[in-house]
Amino acid sequence: MTLWPLIWGLTRWTGHGSLNKLKGLQTGSKDPFMKIETTAIEQTPDTQRRHTLQGMAGILAGMAAPALMSSAVWAQSAFPNKPITLIAPWPPGGSSDAVMRAFAESASRALGVSVIVDNRPGAGGTLGATAMVNAKPDGYMLTQLPLGIYRLPHMQKMPFDPVKDLTHIACLTGYTFGLVATMDAPFKTLKEMVAYAKANPGKVEYGSTGTGTTPHLAIEEFSQKAGIELNHIPYKGSAELMQAILGGHIRVMSGTTEFAPLVKEGKLRLLATLGRNRTKAFPDIPTVKESGWDTITESPFGIGGPKGMDPAVVRVLHDAFKKTLEDPKVLETLDRFFQPVIYMGTEEYTRYGARTFEAERATIERLGLSKKS
Repeated sequence: MTLWPLIWGLTRWTGHGSLNKLKGLQTGSKDPFMKIETTAIEQTPDTQRRHTLQGMAGILAGMAAPALMSSAVWAQSAFPNKPITLIAPWPPGGSSDAVMRAFAESASRALGVSVIVDNRPGAGGTLGATAMVNAKPDGYMLTQLPLGIYRLPHMQKMPFDPVKDLTHIACLTGYTFGLVATMDAPFKTLKEMVAYAKANPGKVEYGSTGTGTTPHLAIEEFSQKAGIELNHIPYKGSAELMQAILGGHIRVMSGTTEFAPLVKEGKLRLLATLGRNRTKAFPDIPTVKESGWDTITESPFGIGGPKGMDPAVVRVLHDAFKKTLEDPKVLETLDRFFQPVIYMGTEEYTRYGARTFEAERATIERLGLSKKS
């Protein structure tokens, strides 16, 4: 806090009929006492009142200086000073959980405080976004922003608006989606599965990580274009989904690359991937579009917080999470689940969110899944 406004005010407000002049005030003076010399100057009543008001304003300005300190300076000096909660809207044990924990551990080192993963599964991966509505915008409560947060508000009433109620901090990676079958399923390719489903309408069951999630709607769109009827069974997350298909409860699943290690081990069969191009991990497996049905599904995701966050706090968090993309342990985890680095800064990620929200509206309307008004 600077003393000059306070000192200036005191010089204006001291004495009756005289203006005090301070001398000997030098920055860094070792003298614990300030030498004050006063020189009387005759004043009229009007000038005395004016000086008095000016002095009072100077005193108030000096006292208010700390409160007027810019938020950016405050945030850079004080944030963070306690643990940060990062919501993973999926159950523990799945691929999404593993990736979020890798990001959290790396960000903890960059920020100098613990980043604690809080699993909140269910509701199609939207419980993190829901939690942001009532969270303080101080940077200590964050969440993963999966693609479903832009879609589900068009399908049902949700307590949040992904554009108005969230701060997009940084996009970090994205999912690779695929359609996988058990090794004993009566089909080995996507075309064979379509033929089987047409011959046995309603008998093919497939699982996903929840109603309204990207793996669910990707297959709904595909099945419409293929002219087949599949029975959807929703699960709470990838860990539960993997248990179901490995246990023989379902023959087909639509999911992210939690299936990749099991496909590599020969325990599951990958029928097709859903991206624009073939994956590096499975270059011999065609995409759904290559197989004859124009369905492309890609899903970047990143970190967000409540609306109204201080830009300086956002910058601190952005820089820390961006730095995680240089961490060998994070990159190793991404490689294990065949997730590419998809980086977007705060401004670009914010634009992506608004654009995707509108694109998902069109998709939901096309599939006839819009919420009833």
